[in-house]
Amino acid sequence: MSEVKLAAEIRSEFGKGAARRVRRENKVPGVLYGHGSDPVHITLPGHELLLALRTSNVLISLDLEGRTELAIPKAVQRDAIKGFLEHVDLLIVKRGEKVNVEIPVHTEGELAPGAYLVEHVLNALPVEAEATHIPESVTVSIAGLEAGDSILAKDVPLPSGTTLAVEDDTVVLQVLAAQAEEPAAEGAEGEAEEVAEV
Repeated sequence: MSEVKLAAEIRSEFGKGAARRVRRENKVPGVLYGHGSDPVHITLPGHELLLALRTSNVLISLDLEGRTELAIPKAVQRDAIKGFLEHVDLLIVKRGEKVNVEIPVHTEGELAPGAYLVEHVLNALPVEAEATHIPESVTVSIAGLEAGDSILAKDVPLPSGTTLAVEDDTVVLQVLAAQAEEPAAEGAEGEAEEVAEV
């Protein structure tokens, strides 16, 4: 797992106006909390944070005015239309500490011959892992599966040190038979002919 270093500044102004001023400077307002400490309002560099968040569950090493804090993103708010970062919540973590996170589930292999679809019941699998060794994703094989088959949480291969944070029999993905499309109704053509006759 990658560790990204970012310089953070403690923020003393709050509210929408202050947040807009921060964003105009290409920075992102955020909150750092956890381990029983009071929440700290911070400002982060916008472009560097955006690049860091491309990796799910990225470990961020914050240089916070002379002290270093390790954190992982817990909530990220983006503008619904333009997609820029509006706010980020970061959770303080310690080396060796276990944290609950969700990791993306990827598939490999080909389904059995036929018209089948894979439905991801869970796009991300809840797991518990060491804060400094969170897997970026997990991969499951769907080779040869057909309609009615499913992959349960206990069937997903996890890296050592990572354990499930859901029941073993939770369905992660299932294979469905593709639905054939209904042929176009003939009534629509008949209506057009009737109009032409009038």
